[in-house]
This record gives sequence, structure tokens and C-alpha cells, in this order.
Amino acid sequence: MTGDEALRGGDPIDLLALDAGLSEAERDTRDRVRALMDTHVRPHVARWFADAVFPLELVPVLAEAGLLGMHLRGYGCAGRSAVEYGLAMAEVEAADSGIRTFVSVQGSLAMSAIAKHGSEEQKQRWLPRMAAGEAIGCFALTEPTAGSDPAAMRTRAVRDGDTWVIDGAKRWIGLASIADVAVVWAKVTEGDGGRERVRGFLVPTSTPGFRATPIEPKLSLRASVQCDVALDGVRVPVDAILPHHPGLRGPFACLDEARYGIAWGAAGAARDCLEVALAYAGGREQFGRPLAAFQLTQAKLVEMALEVSRAQLLALHLGRLKDAGRLEPHQVSVGKLSNVRAALDVARTARTILGGNGVTLEHSPMRHAANLESVRTYEGTDEIHTLVLGRHLTGHQAFR
Repeated sequence: MTGDEALRGGDPIDLLALDAGLSEAERDTRDRVRALMDTHVRPHVARWFADAVFPLELVPVLAEAGLLGMHLRGYGCAGRSAVEYGLAMAEVEAADSGIRTFVSVQGSLAMSAIAKHGSEEQKQRWLPRMAAGEAIGCFALTEPTAGSDPAAMRTRAVRDGDTWVIDGAKRWIGLASIADVAVVWAKVTEGDGGRERVRGFLVPTSTPGFRATPIEPKLSLRASVQCDVALDGVRVPVDAILPHHPGLRGPFACLDEARYGIAWGAAGAARDCLEVALAYAGGREQFGRPLAAFQLTQAKLVEMALEVSRAQLLALHLGRLKDAGRLEPHQVSVGKLSNVRAALDVARTARTILGGNGVTLEHSPMRHAANLESVRTYEGTDEIHTLVLGRHLTGHQAFR
């Protein structure tokens, strides 16, 4: 759709004519990724979800489209704008959150960690292969007893001559069982004073002592992979450590990249639910009239359309701020918290319009709702983002 068509109201769902505010390059990116999802994901995703399978054959397709590390520059990455990356994530999650999770873990977490915190040698070794889909990465931060409180992590790395030895456990680590390299965050003791700091390490998953076990069965993100990871005397070279930005600001910088993508992805899932419900309401007849002709159905559709519009407007505003270099962490929390909440409400309301048919995998809203429960939890729960915003508003730290 061109900008002129958008201004004339060509898409009834685009209540605010947001499409008209996109550049030609941004619309082209969105339309290209939407077509990719229509061809390679939507015809198969219900089966992947039902069978709890992540389609490895999709990885080279995503890589060829430039979606892996899409927002990073150099090293074979596409170097696209924040808004283009966001629009792409909206289209991927409109197809399925699990597939968007793969792109996010690969690009916004693992690749971003290497790009932000790695040495030139580490970047040259891993980023081109990861952008091409020839190597898969994971981001091992969360632990069985340290989810929302990563400062309480128990994983330790100890220097032993010209190697590091890592021991610990991680949980809910996306892609770990199919990854070639893990970005493992561990505490190390530095200096004569024995100060502990969090540091990142690049650990090839073939290293002895590294073991990843998929978490099954799951009721959410079934077309994706999340794992328990055991680190038992994992020995890596001294240059496996990420040299830049030690401390928790290292992983947090990557989490903000992922959360930004989630704000867009949730808006995409919500839009897909609205489109499905609107089409169903127009074609399903009850009492001699289409569902769309009933006042209660129209009220639901309007409320969903308002939520979708707000989510899209918020995501686009965050994208413009990010491209201008002015996006702040608390603003990312606004996007993640608000848009995932909105998407869940839209998905559940869309399911009611579909009636009993809505509980089948023939339609996407209930699958989106199930997936969004995970999206609501990872990269910061509602409670954590609420406290982030509370701190920003009041100046008081209320996490402890």
C-alpha cells in the first residue's frame, strides 16, 4: 500500500493512518517480511505448534531475508533502521511468537552481546556466520533460582592459568539445544579485594561439560526451543571472555534490544488476532445475519482495533526515538509492558468472536494468547517493568 492509499483509508484496521507515516523503505521491508511469513510460516505453523517442533529448515530462509542481526551493522548484518527491524518483528510475530523468539534470541541477544561487548576477533569469528544462519547462538542468563533477579546468579567462572572454568546452571535458555555458541553470564572474582562482577563468556556448545536439555512439555511457545543448561567444569580459553562493559549492564543492554523487538512483536500478534476476528465475523452468520452486524460484536472489534492502534503507535514512537539515539530503558519498559498486555486482551477477545471454533489451531488467536503468556514473562515480568517505571516516576528503588 502506498502512502496516498493509506491516507485514503485503504486498510480499515489502520484507524490512525499510521501506514502513511512510514517511508517507502519501511513499507517495503514490512511487506517483504509479511510475504515471507505467508509463504514459509503460516501454512505450517499450526502443525509446528501442535507437534512442538522448531523448524530448523526455516533458519536459512530467515538468514537469506536478512532478519538475523538485522539491526546490527557490518559483519554480514543488514544494518537496517530500528523502525524497519520493528516492522519486521511485528510481521514475524503476527505469524508466530515462537518464530520471532528465534530471531530475537539470535539477533537481539546473542549477536547483540557479541557486537556490543565482544572483541574484534570474536566479532569476526561469530557474527558473519550467525547472520548467514550458519551458526546459532543462545543467551544464558536466567537461572533456576534467579529469574527476575540476575544479580543473585550462582554460576561462577574461575581463572585457571590460561583458561576459565565455568560451573552452574541456567534455565529457560532459548535455542540452547540447537545452538553452536552460548553467551554465558557468570560471576567472577576480580582484583585483590575479591570483588564479584558479572562477565560474559562465549562458550561453544560442543565444549565438554556443557549440556542443554529442552524443557517439555510446554503449553506456550511450542514452535520454539527453551532449555535447561548445565555447566559442569566447562573449560574455555582465557580469550573467551567478552572484554567490554563488565557487570550487569552488559546483559541488560542486550535485554533492552530484545524488549524493543517485543513491543513491536506484540503489536503484530494483536493485529493478526484482529484481522482473523474481523474476517470471521464478516463471514459467519447467526440468526440470519453476519456476526459483524451485531452491536456486541462491533463493540468488541472496535475495542480491539483501538488497542491495536495504540500498540502500533507506541511501537512506532519508540522506533523513531531509537533511530534518533534517544530511546531510554524506562521507555522500552513502557513498550514491553503495555503492548504485551494489550495483545493478550486482544487475543482473548478475538477468541470469543470465534466461538467454539476459536479453540482449534485452525485459527490463530488462542495460539497467540498461549504464546503471549511466555512473552509476558520473559525479558522482564509485568512486576519488574512496573517497578522500573515506578523507580523512574518516584526516584525510589522498590525492588528489595
